Amino acid sequence: MESLTTADNTTAGKTTTGDTTTDRIAFLGLGRMGLPMARRLAAAGLPLTVWNRTPDRAEGLPSAASPAEAVEGAGVVITMLADPAAVQDVAGRFLAHLAPGALWIDMSSVGPHTVAALRGRLPDGVALVDAPVLGSVGPAATGDLVVYAGGEAADVDRALPVLEHLGRVVRCGGPGSGAALKVVVIGAVVAGVTVVGEALAVADALGVPEELALGALGGGPLAGVVARARSVEADFPVHLAAKDLALAGGGPVLTAAREVLLAHPDVADEDLSRVVAAIRKG
Repeated sequence: MESLTTADNTTAGKTTTGDTTTDRIAFLGLGRMGLPMARRLAAAGLPLTVWNRTPDRAEGLPSAASPAEAVEGAGVVITMLADPAAVQDVAGRFLAHLAPGALWIDMSSVGPHTVAALRGRLPDGVALVDAPVLGSVGPAATGDLVVYAGGEAADVDRALPVLEHLGRVVRCGGPGSGAALKVVVIGAVVAGVTVVGEALAVADALGVPEELALGALGGGPLAGVVARARSVEADFPVHLAAKDLALAGGGPVLTAAREVLLAHPDVADEDLSRVVAAIRKG
């Protein structure tokens, strides 16, 4: 594992190169989405230190042995973790080590209630922006994600130069608003994919050819959902889609969609689009 390295001229988490000063970034979480996002920041020349539970995921990026080591002296900390429990756990390992004036950008999909809990744990002088993303591994690598940013206006302003390397930033409002909008959007998308699956099951039962049914569905208001249901490039595991639906609460439609996802554990680690075939078989 490559040890944590800093530039020769570093002060209070900021690396000075020529006439520009940039916050050193600690990036925690190198999963399906986190690794291509971290690579993109590194490719942009931003000073970066990464951490992951399994160190071999760093793939040559400057890495730290622990969350605490990664954030020591960093001006910006980004977390991209699987769920609320993971974020709360990792936060407990680095919060006491954040530098005064540090900015924490949580890009995990954890919902506004977790964001509020995290804000309650912030040390004095540390700011938090919630910035979950919409998009899969391909857009993460090319910088074409949609980033839903919530937080105090000045904090979001400070986060923008980093977030804009990752995708199109949508300013959502105050603290927790980015996390809230992500729950709204992903709930509709995931439930929509299960609806397409069930509609195709009905088509199968009635003898409607698949391409005819898909053409009709894709030519109407469900076009975007049909495209997502047919994706062969996305990598959003079914078990994470079920987690995101749980964040949306107990509405009957979203609850039913989550139950459909949980009823197909054989595709739990595969992309959401695979649940369509599973529904048609079931």
